[in-house]
Amino acid sequence: MSNNGIVIVGGGLAAARTAEQLRRSGYTGPVTIVSDEVHLPYDRPPLSKEVLRKEVDDVVLKPREFYDENDITLRLGAAATGLDTAAQTLTLSDGTSLGYDELVIATGLVPRRIPAFPDLEGIRVLRSFDESMALREHAFKAQHAVVVGAGFIGCEVAASLRTLGVDVVLVEPQPTPLASVLGEQIGELVSRLHRSEGVDVRTGIGVAEVRGDGRVDTVVLSDGTELAADLVVVGIGSRPATEWLDGSGVDVDNGVICDEAGRTSAPNVWALGDVASWRDATGHQARVEHWSNVADQARVVVPAMLGQEVPSITVVPYFWSDQYDVKIQCLGEPEATDIVHLVEDDGRKFLAYYERDGVVVGVVGGGLPGKVMKARGKIAAATPISEMLG
Repeated sequence: MSNNGIVIVGGGLAAARTAEQLRRSGYTGPVTIVSDEVHLPYDRPPLSKEVLRKEVDDVVLKPREFYDENDITLRLGAAATGLDTAAQTLTLSDGTSLGYDELVIATGLVPRRIPAFPDLEGIRVLRSFDESMALREHAFKAQHAVVVGAGFIGCEVAASLRTLGVDVVLVEPQPTPLASVLGEQIGELVSRLHRSEGVDVRTGIGVAEVRGDGRVDTVVLSDGTELAADLVVVGIGSRPATEWLDGSGVDVDNGVICDEAGRTSAPNVWALGDVASWRDATGHQARVEHWSNVADQARVVVPAMLGQEVPSITVVPYFWSDQYDVKIQCLGEPEATDIVHLVEDDGRKFLAYYERDGVVVGVVGGGLPGKVMKARGKIAAATPISEMLG
């Protein structure tokens, strides 16, 4: 290697974990983190929950002292705008360029917006800390909010706003919240949870128009219904942040294409986290947007990059979503088309097994963390569903 060292592009969990893993693995060369945000690398799950509800303000993953003590350089407030893989240089938005020996792409996601929406005060998306703080400022003054999209972010924002006392209408074109992820049966239980907390859940319907004079005041649904709204939150999903890779030669297809160790199509370039589509054990490409996935990938990328022995890691995907006092947890890889076995439901808390080809492939629970986590070994072992239900 030259003395350019390793450059990590991104300001979230994947960037911080990679830098930490590099030092743990004995790498002593230069490490630089490049981020378009001015904040230290921070944790994003609290943005739709504790930060929005004004319960926490500090979500940094490591204090400044960690980076100083580990000789990790931070280039904050400078977005990556281009990559020359032949010259091994990264171009930044401030006009400078950085050379690298190895480059790690950890740029995560950017929220999808609705281009037809006018530029009105009070229309918000949520992905960054600054966006969460701006949304929080609006939320504490708002009376009527419309949340567009009932995926996990939309549901969490709706729950947080309702907890703050805001009247909330949750609008989702699909038959239920989370229908495309967990299926309609479990989606209906999530809908029930929100309705029990006073959220007006409107499913099977979209937004036709947003009106206002300078700031939003009305949302018109596709059936003509007009809703009063002084706050609109768009939560219709996110896409990988890969525009800056155009022309670089790095293959991109719904994320940065990687092998099973995070190598991209370009030499000396790696990727992990939400932006990366890794080859899984079956040979298929899979991009996993789960917080717990990042640490596992960092433990693979770093030794592969350093020429060390790459550990064999068996991962059962896991993610969670806090909505009101219910933690919705998911183990495995459930799909909306799976057979769902609802094995416990008390009207608020629930537990469901997901069956595919006769075996359990996932477990989803609301408010039953112990029972969910007990199923990890069963999923890893591809246990027959008959054994789970017996």
